[in-house]
Amino acid sequence: MRFEPTPGAAGRACVLLALVSALLLLPGLALAQDDAAPTAEEAAAFVERADADLLKLLIDAERAAWVQSNFITHDTEILAAQAGEKLLSASVRYATEAARFDGLELSYDVRRQIERLKTGLVIPAPADPAKTTELTRITTRLESLYGSGEYCPEEGECRDLQVLSRTLATSRDADELLEAWTGWRTVSPPMRAEYQRMVELGNEGARELGFADVGALWRAKYDMDPDAFAAELDRLWGQVQPLYTALHCHVRAKLAEHYGDAAGDGRTIPAHLLGNMWAQEWANVYDLVAAGDADPGYDLTALLNEHGLDAREMVRYGERFFSSLGFEELPESFWERSLFTQPADRNVVCHASAWDVDQVNDLRIKMCIEVNAEDFRTIHHELGHNYYQRAYNELPFLYRDSANDGFHEAVGDTLALSVTPAYLVDLGFLDEEPPASKDIGLLLKDALDKVAFLPFGLMVDQWRWKVFSGEIAPQDYNAGWWQLREKYQGVSAPVARDEDDFDPGAKYHIPANTPYSRYFLAAILQFQFHRALCETAGYEGPLNRCSIYDSKEAGEKLAAMLEMGASRPWPEALDAIAGSETMDASAILDYFAPLKTWLDEQNEGRQCGW
Repeated sequence: MRFEPTPGAAGRACVLLALVSALLLLPGLALAQDDAAPTAEEAAAFVERADADLLKLLIDAERAAWVQSNFITHDTEILAAQAGEKLLSASVRYATEAARFDGLELSYDVRRQIERLKTGLVIPAPADPAKTTELTRITTRLESLYGSGEYCPEEGECRDLQVLSRTLATSRDADELLEAWTGWRTVSPPMRAEYQRMVELGNEGARELGFADVGALWRAKYDMDPDAFAAELDRLWGQVQPLYTALHCHVRAKLAEHYGDAAGDGRTIPAHLLGNMWAQEWANVYDLVAAGDADPGYDLTALLNEHGLDAREMVRYGERFFSSLGFEELPESFWERSLFTQPADRNVVCHASAWDVDQVNDLRIKMCIEVNAEDFRTIHHELGHNYYQRAYNELPFLYRDSANDGFHEAVGDTLALSVTPAYLVDLGFLDEEPPASKDIGLLLKDALDKVAFLPFGLMVDQWRWKVFSGEIAPQDYNAGWWQLREKYQGVSAPVARDEDDFDPGAKYHIPANTPYSRYFLAAILQFQFHRALCETAGYEGPLNRCSIYDSKEAGEKLAAMLEMGASRPWPEALDAIAGSETMDASAILDYFAPLKTWLDEQNEGRQCGW
């Protein structure tokens, strides 16, 4: 399961992530600068001041955001917005002044924290106040267009994204699916001209900060040359592409059996048939593509209910997992202040999220927990964020973050991978593990989410980087989007699209300017982490059956990486847990090896690829 950015999402511990949607250089924020050349001593004092100021402002913003998420009213929204605006203003003010110290010989820590301030900006505005005001208006307008978007047919009621997405997930009528898919894409054409102007202004601001364009700014935060980072993502994709191609081949064939001519030309898969508004995860079509003998041998939801678990006890099991690895128990305030169930007397934001309100030990999760398998795994995921947050809480504020933005999500997902039949045996939920022959159903369902997501996770920023660099010109925005979707995903538009459309804008992260490569990285890293920790735990057997539960050795290795926060370049953090400074997607191939054998058998006689 993938947890995309929402208010309160984990990784909030650093202002650089908390403000992903709209960090803008606002008019009148530049600090007064002396004519005298800056010194290393000034730079050190600047970092210390920024660290203290931003920490205080983030805590204020976190408290306001927590109240707003748990007591949704007009007034709490205003209070949260006001606290967020103060944090935003200070963040961009410090990022702007940080450029004064470029070229100075500085200590490692001072230089690294200055660079983290600078590369935390997402869409930097030009220094011209009029252009800054224009950019602020555009970014606000883009998010509003998305958030208020509805499909309103000539006859019938208007439908929002939630309703249309439910249709994509549950309907098996090709015409109904097509209407829902095209209907949502009526909300994005009005964004097109605004988005083009935003790119122009953002690039101007990026150049003023010393970057070639906004895409180069985004890639610069990964401790390597921006072009080298892009090449690294392509290398990782090359490792997993054969597994994705095999999955694509099987899914395409099964959808063709069900939908006939509506399934297209037998080469690419029409995007509306894959159970998700963006065809980014395919688990909703599992019933159409599963093997006849895919029963995993147990029903985790039924087991949880048989053992009488409630929401709080579900979380206790998650805490016990970490305790079994040697981690300290959660503070009592966690149990007093977290939200575990949906209140009967008010609306709350139910989307699962992990919080570190005081950036030290005021850890919380916010979930409307139901006693089912999905939420059991989600709890382990969210607690992964909390334990990460606590592990780096003694570092300077600008280091209180994951090694790169893919690590935080990867850690949560890594722990969720250990919710295996072996773990359930350890908990007493199962008497014995089902035979390995039962694994195919579980692996296929996981692959429909995790493997199917990989090319989409890659191509979203591929499109934006090309737009920012000018390789994709404004008159080719939509054509460039579909060329990349076909190239990487083998997915095509179900009906003709042209440049009157703006299909990229139908995905939240485009109008909200949220970088997306973090999700591709997390999808890769979680399996590399899992394999390394399983090896440390002394596990021998199929990787998909490994649980690191009760391994103090694995816990020590995990803690060593978590405690580094963002204080060292991510390759060093990776080496601490995986014994290598190179990201390696081969762990995904190891994990899904039984499924790949099964897919190859199913695909005999089929023409795979596109």
